[in-house]
Parts: sequence; C-alpha cells; structure tokens
Amino acid sequence: MRHWLWLSLLVLVLDQATKWLARTSLRPFEPVALVPNVNLTLMFNEGAAFSLLASAGGWQRWLFVTLALVLSIALTVWLLRLERGDGFQALGLALLIGGAVGNLIDRVLLGHVVDFIQIYLPAIPWELFNPWPAFNIADSAISVGAVILLIATLVADANRGRTPSDKRA
Repeated sequence: MRHWLWLSLLVLVLDQATKWLARTSLRPFEPVALVPNVNLTLMFNEGAAFSLLASAGGWQRWLFVTLALVLSIALTVWLLRLERGDGFQALGLALLIGGAVGNLIDRVLLGHVVDFIQIYLPAIPWELFNPWPAFNIADSAISVGAVILLIATLVADANRGRTPSDKRA
C-alpha cells in the first residue's frame, strides 16, 4: 500500500504551494472575491480547528506539532499494514496523512497554520459560522479523508458479519 503515499505527497505539495502563493500574493485579513460566497483571505491560525486554543500563549504550538507527528506516524503505519483490497480506506488515510503533514510543516516553520480559503454560507443564519472559518488545502484533505475513513469503517463493520457469498450479492 506504499503507493498511496504518493497521494499524501501530492496533497502536501499542493498545500504548501497554495499557502506560499497566498502568503506572497495576499495581504493579511483583506478578502479578495474569487466567486460569489468564496473569498481568498490570508489568515494565520495558531490554534487547532476553529482556532481552538489560538490564544493559549504559545505552548499549544508544540502540543499540536507533537499530536500531528504522532498521528502522522500512526496513520502511515496503519496505511502500510492495509491489505490490497482496502483501497477506499487507504484513500482516506493518505488524505489524512498529507493534510496533517502540511499543517505540521506550517506549525514547525512558521509557528501557525496559513489559512486562505473563506466561504460564506448565506443559508446559515448564525453569525458564528458566517463566514465559515478560513481553511486551506490540508484542512480540506483532512476533512475529506476523515469522512472517507468513517464510511470505509462503517462499510467494513456492516460487511464483517456476512459470509463471502453474501458480499458478492
């Protein structure tokens, strides 16, 4: 299953390239309309998802670095131990690994994660989520990878009780 790590590398390269473009092309906190309800807005997140612990004083940087490193290693070991028919699960793991390493690099080198994609959800009346918190390619890969991994796990659990002849039906 080592070949799936190429997808992780692709996510990592796309993430770092787009973050570099955002840092060199955008001014912090100044939205640039891309399409209706989508802006490019350079922001810096010292916390986790939704800026959790962003104002904790700096110690959170190393907590998140350690967590990302440990999780990336654990997910890579999991990926490498998968069997040939576990492609959907491998896809989810590869996306998670690429995203985690992309944000890990930001935290180590910059002390924060670079976010630049900002979406407005006009159908949602709550100001808390309008605009949606800014995110990046790594965050997107992590979110999609987590959903894929969840679906793969649920499907595997549903199939676990079936006999091989039941699976073909």
